[in-house]
Amino acid sequence: MSRVFLGLGSNLGNKKQNLQQALEFLKNHPKIEIIKISSYYETKPIGYQNQDWFINMVVMIDTTLNPYALLEVCNTIEKKLKRKRVIRWGPRTIDVDILLYQGYLSHNEKLTIPHPRMTQRAFVMIPLYEIAPNIKINNQPIQEIIKTLEIDGIKKIVKEK
Repeated sequence: MSRVFLGLGSNLGNKKQNLQQALEFLKNHPKIEIIKISSYYETKPIGYQNQDWFINMVVMIDTTLNPYALLEVCNTIEKKLKRKRVIRWGPRTIDVDILLYQGYLSHNEKLTIPHPRMTQRAFVMIPLYEIAPNIKINNQPIQEIIKTLEIDGIKKIVKEK
C-alpha cells in the first residue's frame, strides 16, 4: 500500500455534488481506501479570472495502484464527470490531481510528482495541512511553505448541519 494525496476541485455546476461524486468513485474503487478528507475550501481562480470561484479539497488515500494506474483512475473520474479542457486553468466540473505519492518522484510529460505547482497554491496547501500537518514536501515542513503563500483568496466552508 502506498499513501497518496489527491487534490480535488470544481467550479462548474453543483460544485459540492461534483466533489462528492468524485469521492464516491474513489471510495468504490477496489484498490483505493480513503483515509482522510479535508474540509471544503472556497477559492478564487488562478490564471484565467473570468470564471466562478472553486471549491477545493484534499483527500488522503492508501492504494495498491501504481502512479500511472492511479492517474488513469483520476482521468476516468474527470471523464465521467464531463470535464472539458478548453482554457488552461479555466472552468471545470472536476479536477483530480495526484499531489504526492509515497516514495515516488516523477518528472515527465505524463506525470510529475510531487505536483509541480502545489507548493505555490494555498488552495492545495491549506487543506493538505488540515489532514497532514506534519508532512514535508521536498524536505520542507508544510508550515514553512504555507507562511510564504497568499491566503486571502481561500475560505473554509463550514458544513451545514
